[in-house]
Amino acid sequence: MPQLELLKKIIKSLEKGNIPYMLTGSLVSSFQGNPRSTHDIDIIISIRLDNIPDIMKVFNSKKFYIDQDSIKEAVINYNQFNVLDIEEGEKIDFWILTGSDFDKSRFSRRQKKELLGLKAYISAPEDTIIQKLVWSKLSGESRKQYNDALSVYEVQYGKLDIAYMEYWSKKLDVKDIYKKMISDSEVDDWN
Repeated sequence: MPQLELLKKIIKSLEKGNIPYMLTGSLVSSFQGNPRSTHDIDIIISIRLDNIPDIMKVFNSKKFYIDQDSIKEAVINYNQFNVLDIEEGEKIDFWILTGSDFDKSRFSRRQKKELLGLKAYISAPEDTIIQKLVWSKLSGESRKQYNDALSVYEVQYGKLDIAYMEYWSKKLDVKDIYKKMISDSEVDDWN
């Protein structure tokens, strides 16, 4: 199954189950910046332990494989769990929304956009950039994550909330890599 068909199936299931979600990661940075090939589907969801039966119901065993214990562990540890599409073997990573100030902020700023002919909630470009810089730093300055952030910055330049990004880059201790990204960008800044 092409990634888009799987994504449609997942979004439809989440919305039918009234599960708050937000697409993030390389799929979204490819939409907001320069496209690149990715097989990852990363989705942040807002659930608690008492929502696990809802998740199990939404992703029934006829279409998907899902492990209830993995979900419970992910919710308790604010981590991630996977759902597998049984027919195609594709994997979707579900990340649990944490209580951190940044996660709460970016989830509250999610935007419903048309992505590849599909209306879905995605992270705001500023949040995509900052999260990519955080991932770059956490992964030993991953060039792929950094380039994704740079690409979104360049494509979205002029529409970005710079003060918001400066605030979070400082608060999340990625100010140096944020400044490098601005320096490396090819946008004309007349300020």
